[in-house]
Amino acid sequence: MPDIIVLEAEEHMEKAVVAIVSEFSKVQTGRASASLLDNVTVDYYGSKNQINKIATITTPEARLIVIQPWDKSVIKDIEKAIATSDLGLNPNSDGTLVRIAIPELTTERRQQLTRVVAKIAEDGRISVRNIRRDANDSLKMMEKAKEISEDDLHGYMGDIQDLTDQSIEKINEHLQAKEQELLEI
Repeated sequence: MPDIIVLEAEEHMEKAVVAIVSEFSKVQTGRASASLLDNVTVDYYGSKNQINKIATITTPEARLIVIQPWDKSVIKDIEKAIATSDLGLNPNSDGTLVRIAIPELTTERRQQLTRVVAKIAEDGRISVRNIRRDANDSLKMMEKAKEISEDDLHGYMGDIQDLTDQSIEKINEHLQAKEQELLEI
């Protein structure tokens, strides 16, 4: 039973790291990336759909995203969805494709984005620590119920602390790489 708690904690921590990496990919770095559009939804025949579900998204150049919808009638809706999103991007359409030029980031904007990714990383570290706390509480309850010994409790808590340290280190590595990417001119 305590092994299951440790395994569940490990699984949840891995998911937290994956979620942070996913959040990092949505932060604009001045380079074109299809993942920038992951949170943009388009009203398509009465339902909200992500752009990548109704179109092909490519990045033929470092500062250009090209969206080719499978149904040409939705081009105006895609343009509108991107323009009204909080991404600050200006889509252009020629009737068959939507092109989005990614603007050069200013130094001030790069520093703002660095603070944004630092906040995302801190949220991830907090999430990992909460998972540790929950797992440790479960183990303490098992020890209180005499299901495991005090020595076993400390051993399992040590294992969970090791997992926590590893997860936080992964988050820090991803943060460092993202900050470096943001500050690269």
